[in-house]
Amino acid sequence: MTMPNQIATYVKLHRVPIALVLLSLAFYYTFAYHLDRTDFVKLITLFASLFFLCFRIVRFEKWNMKFLLVTGMLFRLVFLLAEPNLSQDFYRFIWDGHLVANLQNPYVAAPDFLIQQKDLVIPHAQVLYKGMGELSAQHFSNYPPLNQLFFALAALLGGRDLMGSIIAMRVVIVLSDLGIVYFGRKLLKNLNRSTHLIFWYFLNPLVIVELTGNLHFEGVMLFFFVWALYLVSIKKWAWAAIPYALSICVKLVPLLFLPLFLKHLGVKKSLGFYILVGLCCLMLFVPFHSPEFIANYGQTVGLWFSNFEFNAGLYNLVKQIAIQFDGKPWELIKSYGTITKVFTVSLVLLLTFFRKNEKLSTLMGSMLWALTLYYLVTPTVHPWYIAFLVVMGIFTDYRFALIWSAAATLSYFAYAQPDFKENLVLLFVEYISVYAFIVYEIINLGKLKTIFHKK
Repeated sequence: MTMPNQIATYVKLHRVPIALVLLSLAFYYTFAYHLDRTDFVKLITLFASLFFLCFRIVRFEKWNMKFLLVTGMLFRLVFLLAEPNLSQDFYRFIWDGHLVANLQNPYVAAPDFLIQQKDLVIPHAQVLYKGMGELSAQHFSNYPPLNQLFFALAALLGGRDLMGSIIAMRVVIVLSDLGIVYFGRKLLKNLNRSTHLIFWYFLNPLVIVELTGNLHFEGVMLFFFVWALYLVSIKKWAWAAIPYALSICVKLVPLLFLPLFLKHLGVKKSLGFYILVGLCCLMLFVPFHSPEFIANYGQTVGLWFSNFEFNAGLYNLVKQIAIQFDGKPWELIKSYGTITKVFTVSLVLLLTFFRKNEKLSTLMGSMLWALTLYYLVTPTVHPWYIAFLVVMGIFTDYRFALIWSAAATLSYFAYAQPDFKENLVLLFVEYISVYAFIVYEIINLGKLKTIFHKK
């Protein structure tokens, strides 16, 4: 059969999913180049359409890896030359990157201070300073050291061209997503699960828009994290410590799961694992150490518990009740932040000592529940955070993270308001959907007891 005939036959056999892919490409193009984030109706319509199309594409072609892989890459390439339009964080990424590229420590001085210096080494400093916004400008950097090195690489490759730096970061993030597919499929095989499940992450519209489109580095963190879990699955725990440490040094979230390895690896091996992870992290943090580093970094990370709030679930309910009793929100969030930290540590310890994490599948379930319950109570849940849950859910029987990844887009309503005021009704719809699906899955799958006990 000649090549044109082969193509014609392929198109005929796959005409429906191809049509869905082409329609999705048009929607992603609109998202990337013709969307203002203040247009909430357009934004939520695009997201709803893309989630529906994603569901149909995976259902049609779930055994056709090449088709789904190419489709996911095409969706990402649409954003290649687009400036992020839902988040302004990339301005701070490039700012920090130029500091690191010029051997200056991003943890010792806030942009508010640096912008007043005459010898500032950052190209387009005023553009970056105004773009990052007042909130970011007044705080020290909170991005871990490996993330800073990726920012520096983007700054070096981009030079004085902002778009060049954007493209460099985007390439890193896309390559990381490919790495997640590669190691994710291997890990799924080791868990005796269908390998097509990884495409619920790779084709997820929230993942594509927020990671590739808006340059959030959750995908880079997840690449190292999934790689580490794959190495654990083949009993190479010592080697796994290296990518696990790299994952922590992109985003701190995997720190949360370290105690859970205690039963899985045993006391002796887990101690070795912790030491290796600690040494690798130390090697990456040491170049940034200074007398001010620990205080500044701790202060900035602490703000996520005691000052910031966005798309919160339980916290918003507590706040509304407190207001009825004349509570002060700015005082409440500090107390609530302390309670959240205590709750999170207690939860992880419960999952560590009262759940049988010897099996890798059980360990990953513990990780999923630890992060889920943390996100349900924390005051700040940016939509792109849910990407971690989407990945973890793939390796378990739970799919509520897919529902949450779609429902979290309702929080973008705040972007349409001049004062970024959130709509509590929409947040209620989001969290009721998530809670309802979690309860449905627990009951329907008969897994109420598996949250703390293995079957």
